Amino acid sequence: MRHPHHSSPPVLAGAVSPIKTVPADIPRPDYAESGVPQVTAPDDLKKDIDTVERMRLAGSAARRVLRKVANEISPGVTTDYLDQVCHQACIEEGGYPSPLNYNGYPKSLCTSINEIICHGIPDDRPLREGDIINCDVTIFLDGVHGDHSETFAVGNIDQPSTDLIRITRECLYLGIGAVRAGGFVNEIGKAIQTHAEAAGFGVVREFIGHGVGEVFHHLPNIPHYYEPSARFEFASGMTFTIEPMITIGSPSANLWEDGWTAATSDLSRTAQFEHTILVRDDGVEILTLEDNEPQPFLASGGGADWPQTISTGTKNSQE
Repeated sequence: MRHPHHSSPPVLAGAVSPIKTVPADIPRPDYAESGVPQVTAPDDLKKDIDTVERMRLAGSAARRVLRKVANEISPGVTTDYLDQVCHQACIEEGGYPSPLNYNGYPKSLCTSINEIICHGIPDDRPLREGDIINCDVTIFLDGVHGDHSETFAVGNIDQPSTDLIRITRECLYLGIGAVRAGGFVNEIGKAIQTHAEAAGFGVVREFIGHGVGEVFHHLPNIPHYYEPSARFEFASGMTFTIEPMITIGSPSANLWEDGWTAATSDLSRTAQFEHTILVRDDGVEILTLEDNEPQPFLASGGGADWPQTISTGTKNSQE
């Protein structure tokens, strides 16, 4: 494992603004009012053609929303402002921001900075030059959820953070590439753990990928580390997320008092990338892409390059 690298003070909780509302005409998930999800996982994890088509639309909407959020990332911008952008972008898509009031979560976006592994709550902390931030978008659109996240640089970042982001992104696509109809779930974790640890990084075990569709989180569970006993067998029509969280130092997590924010135990930096995917007979389709982006894991994709990373705002764009 690499030596934990600190280029910034620890992330501290800031002030959280009041919960936002969604217009009454936007269809909402069952937990929107009560905060408690009612519907449980479907008996059959294989989605029908209609559901898959709706998931494609929700997935591409999630990617568009994430692009809008990423475009606002620059030093001095607060995560609360990024949440506002996400909230508005979901509404403009005709969708509901899935995290909002899910088990009481107070915001429409998860913003996880530096040592925060996942589920960071947007607040009044301004982003600083050299930070890294994961923005996790999920939109509930036409009765299904599209779930997508990437990790972004805030301005210029140091080499260890650059390497961390690159390896984490590679882990996501290697994990997706390990999926096949008739294959086992532990092949994903094996691909991810092998790649991360060969580069000297750790793999978080406390948080995993999950089935997704009309329900935000359902079976199967998707560990990002090799678990020999994880022998769940994939079939065509299943949809789930792969969302590896990779660390520079210790992969163990500590939960903040807010009950959501998870940080690395040694405060070393961590990154995450996530797509929602569909198992098909001819390969794996990434649902959280737009129509014009390559599908590298389908037979028809012809081994196309991996989809491009979403770029951040012009103030600090590398392009």
